[in-house]
Amino acid sequence: ALEKLLGYPVISHEGIRQQLLNTEIVSAEPIVLEQHVLFVEVDGLYTKSQEKKRKGREIKMAGVHQGWEVNGKRTKLVEKRHFIHEGTRPFWEDFEQFLMETYEYDPTKHHLVINGDGANWITACRDYFQHNATFVIDRFHIAREVQRIFRNHPRYRAIRKKLAAYDVEGFMIELNSAVGTVGHEKKEERLEKLIDQLSQYPEALDDYRKKLNKKGIDTKNFRPMGSAEGMMSVFAKRLKHGRSWSEKGLDKFIDVMVAFKDKLEIKTLQGQLKQGLERTESKKNSQPPKYFVEKLKASAAEATRNNMAYLQQALGKPVVEALKGLRGI
Repeated sequence: ALEKLLGYPVISHEGIRQQLLNTEIVSAEPIVLEQHVLFVEVDGLYTKSQEKKRKGREIKMAGVHQGWEVNGKRTKLVEKRHFIHEGTRPFWEDFEQFLMETYEYDPTKHHLVINGDGANWITACRDYFQHNATFVIDRFHIAREVQRIFRNHPRYRAIRKKLAAYDVEGFMIELNSAVGTVGHEKKEERLEKLIDQLSQYPEALDDYRKKLNKKGIDTKNFRPMGSAEGMMSVFAKRLKHGRSWSEKGLDKFIDVMVAFKDKLEIKTLQGQLKQGLERTESKKNSQPPKYFVEKLKASAAEATRNNMAYLQQALGKPVVEALKGLRGI
């Protein structure tokens, strides 16, 4: 984009890579927790390796926030931060250390609501945190699997209603009664696998707010979990789509990407990059500063003049006049 704007190469791909590899993320002060509950969205993202005959790598990550802030039709996650597992220790062990460093988290005081799919490394949170956490099976993944199995099945609508109503017993009965009626071998296998998975933790299908209410926690402003898929789509857009990575390059790119999303300071070869507060909707829709527009127009005009042969010819020719008239568009 810079090259198209200015008309000449500004920096090479390798130059950008070296700048990125020499960055350092500055740790922020721990965030004060306003309540006794933290919400955690967990998922994994598979990335390809640049090295031949070497398998890709699953990036295990978590998004953490303190709840929801509603402003009109928009809903914002409060004090959201991202955790990327890069060590050799178990995921949840490193994650708990992250909570202590990022938030003023006290494992004897605060409760976690953890939302994720049925991967073993995710469901291991039940054994690690035990009574200090409530595991919620990601309803997006369950709803998608139900659709793939029962799309044209006569009981599809009834099954979806049971799931949407948090009717755990009715939902499991519907699944079990549908065994042998799907009419497709692979779909039957998927159904049996789904039933086996959910039978291990049927309570994870229930509404977590009812469980917290029993613990004496006020859940009036709590909403259903399920932002993990949106979080993963943002990272997938940058890390997948045919891209492959070196180990060091992938780690550094993710670190910088998380720093931008979490508004952390970044040390670069040119100095320290401090990020401002997130723009409000009104600022997004406002016009850019006048000096910026004038500078951009001047740069575009200069780049256009030097890269279009017609504009270097004598004035008065129809083509030159026409191009000059379009220059400000």
